Amino acid sequence: MLIRRTPGWTIKEREATPESFFRDRRRLVTALAAGPILAPALAAGFARSAHAEGEADPSAGLYPVKRNPKYVLDRPITPEEDVTTYNNYYEFGTQKNIWRGAQAVKLRPWTVKIEGMVEKEMTVDIDTLLKAMPLEERLYRHRCVEAWSMAVPWSGFPLKAFVDYVHPLASAKYMVMQTFQDPGMAPGQREFWYPWPYVEGLTMAEATNELAFIATGLYGKPIPKQDGAPLRLVTPWKYGFKSVKAIVRVSFTDNRPKTFWEAIAPDEYGFWANVNPEVPHPRWSQATERVLGMGGRVPTQLFNGYAQYVADIYKGLEKERLYA
Repeated sequence: MLIRRTPGWTIKEREATPESFFRDRRRLVTALAAGPILAPALAAGFARSAHAEGEADPSAGLYPVKRNPKYVLDRPITPEEDVTTYNNYYEFGTQKNIWRGAQAVKLRPWTVKIEGMVEKEMTVDIDTLLKAMPLEERLYRHRCVEAWSMAVPWSGFPLKAFVDYVHPLASAKYMVMQTFQDPGMAPGQREFWYPWPYVEGLTMAEATNELAFIATGLYGKPIPKQDGAPLRLVTPWKYGFKSVKAIVRVSFTDNRPKTFWEAIAPDEYGFWANVNPEVPHPRWSQATERVLGMGGRVPTQLFNGYAQYVADIYKGLEKERLYA
């Protein structure tokens, strides 16, 4: 009888290091040997590769897309590592390093339901939508209500192109966006004191403004899960909490919605949420901001520096609480 003896150094196949991780580790070791000049940049690339482990995004072949030269920055683009590891995503917790937990988001199947005051209600698949939209890259400043900021190369499409695609009725006054609701996938949604799902809204004038954008990519690649994959609202003249992530439902209505943070703390967070350095948050100043990756603070600008694009929207609304 043949008796097979397994050497003590043998490991099971499932315990082996994945080839992609091994190759990245070899690049990291090479970087360290190259010295202090090259090592930090290559080490950061290794870390980003580790973040990307998991479900592949089927839309990867669409990126990078052509940059729109109209939208420029007054500061360097924030390092990718900062943008992809310093996130707010309350569906997965209140801490900033939630990128690991956010990997639980399942990117496919993914559909967006269009309802309310539209010519025809519909449900559209994410890949069908991506093929129908004019994808481009835009460089935008992003300002969080917590007084930190970043400069980001978003890829995606103008929100107006989406509005034109779904044909809302002329009587619609607001566009309401909602994230997924799945407490089994997102543990933060088990916290009963939050009004899940996350809901945000814009007036139709805001939604069709040229700055309003739906992000589907970041740094020339599909947008990471922790940054709002596969569809995230971007309104760079507003505080970041307006930028609802992982959108699954869009409604058109003639009633102003009660948005997520407005429902939680209406004395601190309003519907409009426009950036204004002269209007403090009840618990801190908004006069300056900490730019991720730069160190120090810089002055905050009215409408985050985009007044020339959006100020006219708010004429006649001076009695509204536009900046909270």
